[in-house]
Amino acid sequence: MAESPISRGFRARPRLEAHRHRIPPGQHLVTDFPVLSAGPTPAVDLARWRFSLRDGEQMLGEWSWDAFNALPQTEIKTDIHCVTTWSKFDTVWRGVTVDDLLRAVGRDGPPAPYVMMHSIGGYTTNLPSADIVDGKAMVATQFDNKPLDPEHGWPARLVVPHLYFWKSAKWISGLRFMPTNEPGFWEELGYHEYGDPWKEQRYVGD
Repeated sequence: MAESPISRGFRARPRLEAHRHRIPPGQHLVTDFPVLSAGPTPAVDLARWRFSLRDGEQMLGEWSWDAFNALPQTEIKTDIHCVTTWSKFDTVWRGVTVDDLLRAVGRDGPPAPYVMMHSIGGYTTNLPSADIVDGKAMVATQFDNKPLDPEHGWPARLVVPHLYFWKSAKWISGLRFMPTNEPGFWEELGYHEYGDPWKEQRYVGD
């Protein structure tokens, strides 16, 4: 069979260019969902799973798995961007927004200007509190209308789609609000404190 005069790569380029406004600099588009983790996938017992909100050492609220899933549920469709340069379009997540978690403990906003996300296994990552409220973040329990795969954070993970995805902590177990900023796991190892993909804030100094 004669080879097509138009290469497959040439045909794909217009499709990527059509979405250039959606993909940050230095990123490439994927259709799969790569798995990247700081450690092994933890074994989780849902009967013992808890999610907590803390203001420093003060407990604001804590939920079992059933109680967490009884909170108001929200579904979002969004693009996500990994610091390792892949982006995935139109991902669908379902879970509880941080706004609804705060409302559940009688708060109309964050109690402190910074927050540390804590995960099962000890992983942490930090952010300004403003970046997880006003619809910017959720604790997701489903991806693509199914429970999360274990390697993608089951039973729950944070989703902060406007930042590089290491900020979307997998296997999340709680949020601790803080008066001053503290570095998390990757931030202590030289990753950027904030992680804006549109500014290519991958490492300290970017």
